[in-house]
Amino acid sequence: MALTAIVSCRSILPAQYEYDEEINLSLDGSATMFVNGSVPALVALRGIPLNPGQSAPLDREAVRQFFTSSGVRVARIGTSRRSGRRFVHVRLEVSDVRTLHETRAFDWERIALARIGEQYVYTETVGAPGGTPPPNAGWTGKEMVAFRLHLPARIRYHNAPSKRVERGNILEWEQPLSDRLKGEPVRIEARMDHESILYSTLTLFGLMALLVAMTFVVIVWWVVRKGRREAGTVG
Repeated sequence: MALTAIVSCRSILPAQYEYDEEINLSLDGSATMFVNGSVPALVALRGIPLNPGQSAPLDREAVRQFFTSSGVRVARIGTSRRSGRRFVHVRLEVSDVRTLHETRAFDWERIALARIGEQYVYTETVGAPGGTPPPNAGWTGKEMVAFRLHLPARIRYHNAPSKRVERGNILEWEQPLSDRLKGEPVRIEARMDHESILYSTLTLFGLMALLVAMTFVVIVWWVVRKGRREAGTVG
């Protein structure tokens, strides 16, 4: 099994992925989440009641109702086409990722986020799918799924198989669609600093601004003092 999870604001699904999730995480557990997938994949993996036919119109209301729950709000639904299949792109606002497993849309996931010492530890396990593969899905057997994690603080450890941190603090875990359909688990772990990159950047910016202001005050004081001395000498 190949594993490698969450580029997000893409409106078009990356060519090789039949399904992908991305979590844009905040340290308090809230997140913006992106779910992209072909209609057959959404039917097979999440059990969404959609018509997987190539010419069937997308039932947007069914998608909205499936993903909407306490603590999860659907912000946007988009569509595209590839390889004769319709793809759905959903943006979600999540109040706490640790309770996602309580929703029917994400009951296959168990997420934990806790501060341990000077680090936050994030773990996630993705279990068995909740649907049945539709007939004539058009899959070739080469399709992949992905889970991505966009973290807000400096990453100290992760178990992404690629060993890489992508631009923007993004980690990625890949899995063949065939393994995902069998329920082969995906296990995700990452550890990060207890302060967000944005907070650290703003703090550094504030200190620099304070230093510049103090330097300016010193220069003005020196110029004024020098002017008074020169005026006293002339007098």
